[in-house]
Amino acid sequence: MLSTLSEKKLHIVRWCIFLAWCLLIVSLFYDPFSTVLSDPQTSWSWLADRHVALSADPSECIKVQDQCIPLSPYPIGTRIFWGMVVPSAIFIVLVFGHEFWRRICPLYFFSQLPRALKIEPLFDIERNTWLKQNHFYVQFVLFYLGITARILFVNSSRATAGTFFILTLLFAAGMVILYGGRSWCHYVCPFGLVQTVFTGPRGLLASQAHTVKPYSITQSMCRSIDSAGNEQSACISCKSACMDIDAEQSYWTQLYKPGRRLVQYGYLGLVIGYFCYYWLYSGNFAYYFSGVWSHEMLSVDTLLGPGLYISQRAFAIPKLIAAPLTLAIFAAASCWICTRVERFYRGTLKRKDPMATAEQSLHRMFSVCTFIAFNIFFIYGGRPEVNNLPIFVQFGFQMLIAMVSSLWLYRTWDRREEQYEQERAAEKHRRQIRKLPVNISSFLKGRTLEQLEAKEVAVLFEALPSLLNTLSLPSQAAAQAVEKIEISPLPKTALRNRNFVNNEAPKTQCINRAKTHIPSSRQL
Repeated sequence: MLSTLSEKKLHIVRWCIFLAWCLLIVSLFYDPFSTVLSDPQTSWSWLADRHVALSADPSECIKVQDQCIPLSPYPIGTRIFWGMVVPSAIFIVLVFGHEFWRRICPLYFFSQLPRALKIEPLFDIERNTWLKQNHFYVQFVLFYLGITARILFVNSSRATAGTFFILTLLFAAGMVILYGGRSWCHYVCPFGLVQTVFTGPRGLLASQAHTVKPYSITQSMCRSIDSAGNEQSACISCKSACMDIDAEQSYWTQLYKPGRRLVQYGYLGLVIGYFCYYWLYSGNFAYYFSGVWSHEMLSVDTLLGPGLYISQRAFAIPKLIAAPLTLAIFAAASCWICTRVERFYRGTLKRKDPMATAEQSLHRMFSVCTFIAFNIFFIYGGRPEVNNLPIFVQFGFQMLIAMVSSLWLYRTWDRREEQYEQERAAEKHRRQIRKLPVNISSFLKGRTLEQLEAKEVAVLFEALPSLLNTLSLPSQAAAQAVEKIEISPLPKTALRNRNFVNNEAPKTQCINRAKTHIPSSRQL
């Protein structure tokens, strides 16, 4: 959706978002101003927290393990980030596609600082075959550690959260110093895993890179501005089948990649486990829905205390152990259940449709997991802030979540790699057909070549060699016409340092063809 906006405008937007994040980080270490906004006595503040005023009342206070949590007015930095920024990012990815988030992401913006300073990468990512092959495992482990740290340290400890964000920024820039390009985004970033889950083959309103003119700058492809003010590709081919160039191609290419099932199924388990742990720890859901966890004063002191409280009984498992153990159990259970459901559904689908592929059943299972994870997240994620709004706004918000996720699932359910490849090659096939010494329109029952759908173009293109041989053409002309029919997809191309005007460039400017491989179900 943002792919057509100029890099100059988006550069300003990224600066604004990055500076806002820097301000938030600074506020986590020093903020004598925003406390008044959370004070329940401040009638004009929409962030005034009524739970602070009720914290001394045993019948109204928020309790953890049957004990009231002492509260006082607090700086709002962690509450803003966890309660508003994170849910907004999740919503953006599913609705507007990863391309929207990638072009405004402040972490990506800072990670490109070494490139802006002309620092050459120390190593070639192509040589690190283990990371390229197993990055899903790396991202999943980092995501698991990150949400565990959130529960234990980061959610409410402002100084810890600030340190966590600074280290993440430095780690992102350090990764680009090592390997260049968007190596942080593609191979390490835990939120990159989240983008993979919620984007699927494409976001609800995302652009389609495979249907644009050849040699265009697409989606969130790396780009820069030359001295003449024109946009140019800055791609260095740090990843083949790049998600920033063509998200759907990346999706189908990586469908069977090591760790892909763990990402999809394990993430669903982590989402459920994360929110359930607040109940398992406190003994009630009011603890989570109140948002107290984002600013409670004694959270670090409870690390060695009971980590589970079920049916009015505390279990002597330290929170330091109970939190990561709970998340691991939920992730493992989700992987086990989803894998078996996938196997059952694959067999059922095959019995109903002998032509159905394992790829189709896997894609649909991934889509269902995304749908469930998105809706579960927004039952809880951002809910402490949503609950402060009028009741009709709360219902409207939940209806919006249900609507966009249902539309996404409907649009994604029957999507297949074959459709993608047909759409990707359709325009090239049309160009080749137009060059033939035959009036093809006479065979299309009044329709033009442009009016044919991609599937129809593919069928026509495959049938043309036989058709041309049956027409009353001289043998030499028929042979030449058949030679013009080349059944191959559009070239998978990475472009670098080339000017683009109206999304076009001379074909001679193509460099560095990306190596892509799309496994099929027959190969697996």
